[in-house]
Amino acid sequence: MPTYPISIRYLSFLLLSIALLGLAGCGSDGGQRNTSEESWTRGDVVAGSDTFPVPAEIQPNVDFWRHVYGIWGRGEVAIHDEEHMGVVYEVIKLPSPIKEGYTDPQRSLVRDRTDSYKGQLRLLEERVRTGQSLSSSDKALLAKLEQAGGRGAVYGAADRVRSQRGLRERFHRGVEISGRYDTAFREIMRSHGVPEDLAYLPHVESSFQTNARSGVGAAGVWQFMPATGRMYMNVNDTVDERLDPIIAADGAARYLSQAHRRLGSWPLAITSYNHGQGGMANAKAQHGNDIGDIVKNYRGQYFGFASRNFYAEFIAAREVTRNADRYFPEGVRREEPWPHDRLVLQHSMPVDHVAGHYGLTPYRLADLNMHWRDPARDGRANLPAGSTVWLPAGTKNRVAGHPPPVSTTMVARVKPKASPVDLQAVAKVGRQSAKPVPAAAASTTQRVAKVSPKQAAKASTKQQVAKAPTAQTAKKSTTASRYHVVKPQETLYRVAVQNGITVAELRKLNKMRPDDNNIRPGQKLKVSI
Repeated sequence: MPTYPISIRYLSFLLLSIALLGLAGCGSDGGQRNTSEESWTRGDVVAGSDTFPVPAEIQPNVDFWRHVYGIWGRGEVAIHDEEHMGVVYEVIKLPSPIKEGYTDPQRSLVRDRTDSYKGQLRLLEERVRTGQSLSSSDKALLAKLEQAGGRGAVYGAADRVRSQRGLRERFHRGVEISGRYDTAFREIMRSHGVPEDLAYLPHVESSFQTNARSGVGAAGVWQFMPATGRMYMNVNDTVDERLDPIIAADGAARYLSQAHRRLGSWPLAITSYNHGQGGMANAKAQHGNDIGDIVKNYRGQYFGFASRNFYAEFIAAREVTRNADRYFPEGVRREEPWPHDRLVLQHSMPVDHVAGHYGLTPYRLADLNMHWRDPARDGRANLPAGSTVWLPAGTKNRVAGHPPPVSTTMVARVKPKASPVDLQAVAKVGRQSAKPVPAAAASTTQRVAKVSPKQAAKASTKQQVAKAPTAQTAKKSTTASRYHVVKPQETLYRVAVQNGITVAELRKLNKMRPDDNNIRPGQKLKVSI
């Protein structure tokens, strides 16, 4: 008796599912279904290369993600088999309004269509198992599954039903944003001796959304986890360089270079960006370097949907971006390359000290430096030595010289008045030098001496502004050769950036070959003449 009501409810659910499928055009004469199939089967085979091969086993995966990125918009949702990616049951057209998230009616529609396919597939599996006769719609579904995964693909198909919303608009915008960083990313990849096209990886990770954060803690365009990020950049309470696309690109290049040395294959190295090097080493031990065999047959504990598809998504993103005019005939307006000057701090100092030296406001600098955390932005913590500060384009030509170290001697702090360069002279305190100090530079975490009202008024009346070093002075200070001693984990690119020169210039100064990236801890490199 207890099982009778359950059986009735299950039978009712199956009948309802069949009815819904019929309304949706599941049969060969269904208009909506035929339209969906046409939008799926018109795809081209994506060619691979020696560096990025595309074996037959993952061609359906690549074509699926090519549709997600370049064909299906956010108003379309594909109902598909999550293991056999070539099996797309239907592409739902969502009712208006079309927004970033689902409306309640849209969510209900997707859930109902997904449930209805699960119901029919359970019924189909039962009929195949027991040798019952099949309807025309059953035969069509079975043929689709058999073509993708053989006769056995029908078993468990109901548990593999998944929905995927189109990302065309988001990807299109990502291609436009990528114009800001593509040149810098490719230079970074070249400097580490890895393929330039790895610059496409953020399309998969974040669609180039600079503030992207995942539910598990990954952050930034390159989606580094905190622990991994600390291995390649500064991630602390003051700065989080995962949020700086260019700094994080250097970390990604170093990670991928290391992964390739360990795994011996770019498909495996790229997949390790999602699954980890240890996981891919296990996959390689069982299936070799064949990414097609790994995707099809590897059953690692955490090798789930995201890991299985990561390399295919990269190939699809590369295909769509390289052929953006074809996929986005409405036009792609790529942003101008990142135009700002890069300063690598030689000393720890507060933001307003840097701003004062260059005649800028701390607020303007904060807008350019996405990796600064609140303690750095509001002056409660110093920026660490070796960290990057982005300045408005042309700033380093306008103001020569690096910001001087912050004096540990107590200095007076006078609130500045508004001026074109946001600088004010401050009163000389005790036996300090008579040279005026920018007010912004006086904001430190050191103790601040009190200044009498009379002294402050006298200083304010003079309105002295700190002078930047002249070009002649700057030139004189750099006549002697400078050297950099390589630290552990440093790369040729990072040494070049820290010293304000290009990798090519650094190689030339040290008589290195154009393709030589090898340096070692303790090595003394010439960084200027």
